Amino acid sequence: MIIRQRNLGRFDRGLFNFLFIPKGQWLFALTASYGEFSSEDLKVFDLLSDFDFSGHVFSIKPTISYFVRNNVSVGLRLNYTKAKASLGSMSLDFSDDMSFAISDIGYLNEEYSAAITSAQYIGLARGSRFGIFNEVELAFASGNSEFRRPYNGEPKETNSTYMQARLSFSPGVCVFIMKNVSFNVSFGVFGFYLRNEKQTVNGEPLGNRFTSGANFKFNIFNINFGIGVHI
Repeated sequence: MIIRQRNLGRFDRGLFNFLFIPKGQWLFALTASYGEFSSEDLKVFDLLSDFDFSGHVFSIKPTISYFVRNNVSVGLRLNYTKAKASLGSMSLDFSDDMSFAISDIGYLNEEYSAAITSAQYIGLARGSRFGIFNEVELAFASGNSEFRRPYNGEPKETNSTYMQARLSFSPGVCVFIMKNVSFNVSFGVFGFYLRNEKQTVNGEPLGNRFTSGANFKFNIFNINFGIGVHI
């Protein structure tokens, strides 16, 4: 089936795309990722010694979508992300009078978010298993982080709680590996965010700040792989 596109110009250029996912289908998807880092996997210059670092990042994103039109869906996505890092020790030695060492540093961050999504698919050929899509996501997130390090011989702990709103755009590729099962890859390209953050140091209020910004570049750390079930 060919889906004709609305002509926005003076001339009819015959723009169309092929039916990829029909109206009325439900999509249940799950995206998960896990990354682990260790100083044992790194080869660094000779000036860096006594380097003891480890960390991991875990994320899981269940999604439910409904196709309100052919090749067009709206949905809801939940997300949980946890990141943890620990720096046991690190020494830098530039010269006899330029060297320093740090140790016992820890970082922990947890975030929960919910998002409204809308995706538009384009079938690449008649009856093809391959398609491309662009997804728009409006997400609202809440999280907290903990940063521990020694200061003047005493432990110092900074805690942050934040609320964040994000609008992001992610193009991607969808491949049907079975009749009702698809594999998806999407790439974070650009977006906008608003963030309100409060901080305390050793239990004492430090302050709060409001930030906003935009990102218009390909983010190699925002590549998502997922499996979807179509009903």
